[in-house]
Amino acid sequence: MPQSEQFEALILGSGFGGKLLAWHLAQSGRRTAVVERRWIGGSCPNIACLPSKNEIWSARIAHQAHHAAQFGTVITGLVTTDMAKVRQRKRDMVNREIELHLHNYKTSGAELIMGSGRFVASKTLEVRLNDGGTRVLAGDQVFLNLGTHAAIPPVPGLEAARPLTHIEALDLDYAPSHLVVLGGGYVGLELAQAYRRFGSRVTVIETGAQLMAREDPDVADEVQRILREEGIQFLFQAQTLKVQGRSGDSVGLTVRTPSGEQKIEGSDIFVAAGRVPNTAGSGLEETGVELDAHGYIRVNERLETTAPNVWAIGECAGSPQFTHVSIDDFRIIRDNLAGANRSTRGRLVPYCMFTEPPLAHVGLSEREAQQRNVTVRVTRLPMSGVRRTATTDETQGFMKALVGGSDNRILGFTMIGAEAGEVMAVVQTAMVADLPYPKLRDAILAHPTMAEGLGDLFANVPPRSGP
Repeated sequence: MPQSEQFEALILGSGFGGKLLAWHLAQSGRRTAVVERRWIGGSCPNIACLPSKNEIWSARIAHQAHHAAQFGTVITGLVTTDMAKVRQRKRDMVNREIELHLHNYKTSGAELIMGSGRFVASKTLEVRLNDGGTRVLAGDQVFLNLGTHAAIPPVPGLEAARPLTHIEALDLDYAPSHLVVLGGGYVGLELAQAYRRFGSRVTVIETGAQLMAREDPDVADEVQRILREEGIQFLFQAQTLKVQGRSGDSVGLTVRTPSGEQKIEGSDIFVAAGRVPNTAGSGLEETGVELDAHGYIRVNERLETTAPNVWAIGECAGSPQFTHVSIDDFRIIRDNLAGANRSTRGRLVPYCMFTEPPLAHVGLSEREAQQRNVTVRVTRLPMSGVRRTATTDETQGFMKALVGGSDNRILGFTMIGAEAGEVMAVVQTAMVADLPYPKLRDAILAHPTMAEGLGDLFANVPPRSGP
């Protein structure tokens, strides 16, 4: 084994939290190394957040072109999608992101080491370099930013069918004739709609009784209605019993539903059925870092692991699986290293699903309020009641807010509608500032904007019950 090289900070994985920490520590004068197996900058700029939204935007343009006549634009000739150009646009963006990341590594002074790392002792990592050779790295402080990967359910024949995950689905140069999606969660629905708009027939198979299991039933029903109107087919409470064939050629799925067994024939199969932490095979048993029953790294509220001077960041630590949470994990660790006492407790975590229209949520849902015995007042507004939609025809969806039953705190907000993420940020800001809902109700909001609907939404909050 080569002699170990000593670093003050050693980071395994270059996802968002890890790379931000690396650049910060290196700029602070600490000798810092980042070990990355494949994706410079992690999954977000390469195979996840940004590439998916890039292709979803291309699908949106395709959809608008097909419906241009509704807005007075007549397109002469056949409207088609060149999937090779869609893919190239995405790849060009990814290449720009990689160049930006390499520039940041160079200017910060953090060393990026491309290779597969495995711990061989406490805070000591053996790295098999991608271009050959081995290095052994030791760190005074170690930060684990291992991420997750797509889960492949143990369905007979599924793995042999070489199914698409989000990685492969975002790198196709063709639109499948019939794409079968296993999983009715956020990733599955985003790409299901995108490929439907690219011209694919799409069937979504969901094991549960509704889409997006964590959402309120009215939210799931509205998203289902919107996607069904675009021609996406759904099977619920459906267990896939076996898969035959090969994705990209032809696949056959035997599915058990409440009405009996069905055979689904498709051209491609896309698995979007959850995530698995990238902790197996990393040698963490050599470090004193404990895992939970699902393979995630055990951390406390300061993101410290069970081993001294070892922290975990992002999804591998069980943090909510969003890039913006990984960024906050970085801030917590950064500030605590400087003597602060920040924690993950009580974080207000928003999220968006980038279908069209998008879904955005922050705070409590009605289901969570019931589970926690929290009394709330609920107010709703259809998007058709927002004046801006009269100009755009984007009338699908609704806004919904939860307000305290005995006070005026805003406890939660959900929106299905155009610009939902931007409107949600307004409500989230009010929640972070602990503003009572009348502040939004009575604010002068610009006309005609989507956010203007917040005034009407909060004007309809039911009165408090009791004295």
